[in-house]
Amino acid sequence: MATIYIETTIVGYLTARSASDIIFQARQELTRRWWDGRRTAYDLYVSQFVLDEAAAGDPTAAAERLELLDGLPLLDSRHPDIDRLADLLIDQHLLPSKARTDAQHVAVATVFAVDYLMTWNCKHIANADRMPLVYSTLRREGFDPPLIVTPEEFSNDA
Repeated sequence: MATIYIETTIVGYLTARSASDIIFQARQELTRRWWDGRRTAYDLYVSQFVLDEAAAGDPTAAAERLELLDGLPLLDSRHPDIDRLADLLIDQHLLPSKARTDAQHVAVATVFAVDYLMTWNCKHIANADRMPLVYSTLRREGFDPPLIVTPEEFSNDA
């Protein structure tokens, strides 16, 4: 079964209160459809980085996010290659220094050879301008990076 690293924005969209922004609403609907209808076709994983981010903010919303993540296998965020790869992505300006946790998400999914990294973070992670450079950097380091995707790419609506 294919594996997916669930980045924090996925549970954020699942639990967020509806916004008036049409793009937000579409992403939320796509995420809910994937979560309700397709997630059982994959082995899902998270890291402590995801749990820490999900636990932040409004206590009620945090509890909802953590409930969705409860029981998902946890990849060890203390692996020595994770900080090394995250630092490399930042040092090479592939992700900004303020996005360290985003670099760590990419590193965790890479180190543990997850098939996909699912995210709605299109500014830092699923950024089409940066992804080819991120992939080639990780390959040069001897890793086969995950395919970075959004729930939309798993949509059967085509």
